[in-house]
Amino acid sequence: MNMQNYKNHRRLVPGFHIVTGLPILVLLIGSIVNLLHSGHRNLYSASLICLVAVILGLLFWWVRSFPLIAQDRAIRAEENLRHFALTGKLLDHRLQLSQVIALRFAPDEEFVNLAKKAADEGLNSAEIKKEIREWKGDYHRV
Repeated sequence: MNMQNYKNHRRLVPGFHIVTGLPILVLLIGSIVNLLHSGHRNLYSASLICLVAVILGLLFWWVRSFPLIAQDRAIRAEENLRHFALTGKLLDHRLQLSQVIALRFAPDEEFVNLAKKAADEGLNSAEIKKEIREWKGDYHRV
C-alpha cells in the first residue's frame, strides 16, 4: 500500500462506489424517466420500480453511513485516550468531531500542539490536515 498523505488519504472502493453505486444511480434516473413517461396502464409498475430504486439508493447510503458513524466514535475515543496519555488531560471540548478525525493523522510529536491550535483558532479538518508535517496514515478505516 502507498504511503498515505493529504492528497491520497481518501478512500474509494471501486466495487462499492462504482460497481454498486453507479448502477443504482442509473436505475434511479431510469425509473424516474420511466415513471414520468408511463401511461395510466403502466403507472403502478413504473411506481414500484421507482420505489425499489429509491429504496436501493437509501440502502446504499445507509450501508456506508452506519459503519462510518461507528468508526468516527471509535476515532474520537482513541484520540481522546491518546491526548490523555500524552498530556494527562482530555481533548478540548471545543473540538468538533471532524477536527478530532483530522487530528488522527498527526504523529504524537505534533498532535498536542495541533489539537490546541485547532481548538483555539477553529481550524477546519482540511486546515488541520494541511498543518501536519509528518503524516501518520490510517490504513484501517474503510
